Amino acid sequence: MKRESLLHPIPPTYDENSEILILGSFPSPKSRESGYFYGHPQNRFWKVVAAVFADNIPATVAEKHDFLIRHHIAAWDVIQSCTITGASDSSITDVVVNDISPILETANIRAIYVNGKTAYKHYRKYMEPATCREAVCLPSTSPANAAWSLERLTEAWRIIRETDTKTL
Repeated sequence: MKRESLLHPIPPTYDENSEILILGSFPSPKSRESGYFYGHPQNRFWKVVAAVFADNIPATVAEKHDFLIRHHIAAWDVIQSCTITGASDSSITDVVVNDISPILETANIRAIYVNGKTAYKHYRKYMEPATCREAVCLPSTSPANAAWSLERLTEAWRIIRETDTKTL
């Protein structure tokens, strides 16, 4: 696989009712192809959040968008542009981060979560100094994180439900 310099193609999902913000690192080739977050069929994000909220697993982009809005979740990625090889987070260099201030200014975000250690590393380095808000690092839902079963991931991710009081 060749290294590519890429610009993030997916806009953030949020509205004025969003209470939690989930940030990934950068969309995989399958996510970029599908036009939405966590588009790789082996990524367990949608299975995990559906289990956390006792809801159906969304399949289409529209269903995924509606799921996030219905559960007061804002979603985006830390990285706006980077150089990357395939979907390998460990290959990411030349990072430019997204500006999350429009989300924070529009919605009453009560907690920020990052999906995996790469997103956490870049959030801490680039975004936390600007936002003055800490993020909670959750285990990655990526298929590369094979050490974590779906059940174990779901249990760790339950913290996002505790933050969202409107759907309890």
